[in-house]
Amino acid sequence: MKALVVNCTLKASPEPSNTEALASVVAERLSEHDVKVDFVRAVDLRLLPGVVTDAGEGDEWPRVHAKLLESEILIIASPTWLGRPSSVAQRVLERMDAMLSETDDEGRPVAYNRVAGVVVTGNEDGAHHVISEISGALGDIGYTIPGQAWTYWHLGPGPGPDYLDEQRGREWAHDTGRAMADNLFGVARALTAHPLPASG
Repeated sequence: MKALVVNCTLKASPEPSNTEALASVVAERLSEHDVKVDFVRAVDLRLLPGVVTDAGEGDEWPRVHAKLLESEILIIASPTWLGRPSSVAQRVLERMDAMLSETDDEGRPVAYNRVAGVVVTGNEDGAHHVISEISGALGDIGYTIPGQAWTYWHLGPGPGPDYLDEQRGREWAHDTGRAMADNLFGVARALTAHPLPASG
């Protein structure tokens, strides 16, 4: 089984990413279930605006799209800015919109029988709002969202230290992240054994 983590930080590599650090906790747990996990830092790629799978010359989204179709598990990881998902996360979801019109060999939307979850970091409140926005979009596209398939870390409203600089709240975020990984794997395994049929 394969999982893809799309890190929607605003920080280009090799700058350390708080969001990737927390997502790595989930990835490590998935690895314990023998899931092969791949990371993509979306800001490092040239993802042209649009709601198509291939926007033409120079567009690097098709590489990400191919990884999505190879993975049974998807994790969108985003920081919180102004109480909302990052602009990079919005770009990723807009590009995934094209998957609504793509079907597999049995006529099912290509996101069917795949599961997805969300990781959020930030020093301001709004983590549940970010989780809801991203989860809602992924559900629209066709992903199955298991119960409690998310984790987050923040220290409440206002400025403060970053995840990588602060120990407070980590134990809860890590415990929740490991539970998230277990739930994603469990539902992905169930869908592999008993896939959703094509409608009609």
